[in-house]
Amino acid sequence: MDRYLHEDVTKKIIQAYYKVYNTLGYGFLEKVYHNALLIELRKMGLECKSQYPIKVFYENQSVGEYFADIIVNDCVIIENKATEALAEEHEFQLINYLKATELEIGLLLNFGKKPEIRRKIFTNDRKNKNTDAADNII
Repeated sequence: MDRYLHEDVTKKIIQAYYKVYNTLGYGFLEKVYHNALLIELRKMGLECKSQYPIKVFYENQSVGEYFADIIVNDCVIIENKATEALAEEHEFQLINYLKATELEIGLLLNFGKKPEIRRKIFTNDRKNKNTDAADNII
């Protein structure tokens, strides 16, 4: 079932997130949390690609490029935020990253006043499936 897709990896990511959040607390710039999270994820033996380019295509032509904060084990996209609270546009940003790739699972991690995590699942015909987008709030 898609709900549990890459659950082993996402559990490790969430564990690393809470370690960073509990150690650093609130108030640093997003880049500080990003770098600390990379350290924790790599200590756990996970393969991480930082600022990974994602090309967006329209009618088989490249129309833009995004940079995903972190790709873990070539199966999960992480989008980091350091805002007071997550907003709907942050969730859509992550869903668009999933739409533009073959990856199906994304985690939105906010290092705000309160820790916030959103797990997003997006499958489409590019991914050889016939299901629609779904999301879960953790």
